[in-house]
Amino acid sequence: MAAKDMDETRTPSEEDAAAEAVVLQQLLALHPTPLSFEELLRELGDGEDFARRDALDRAVRGLTATGLLQRNGKLLAPSRAALHFDELLCD
Repeated sequence: MAAKDMDETRTPSEEDAAAEAVVLQQLLALHPTPLSFEELLRELGDGEDFARRDALDRAVRGLTATGLLQRNGKLLAPSRAALHFDELLCD
């Protein structure tokens, strides 16, 4: 099966995990600069697309719930745990 075929058959859970990975990678790459959700949408593409916006909103909620993302008012930033894990991977 080709890679494209595999992407087209992702489950909703796999799609959510992929969106979480994209969000976390973007916030880690921009750290220490926190972003608002609207800024994150602009960084990652089409914020006008409802499905894309919804997927990123679910990703932010999921990462926050698992402790990998912090919300300070409207600003989003990777948690200390996410930063430490990123350091471990980069070494």
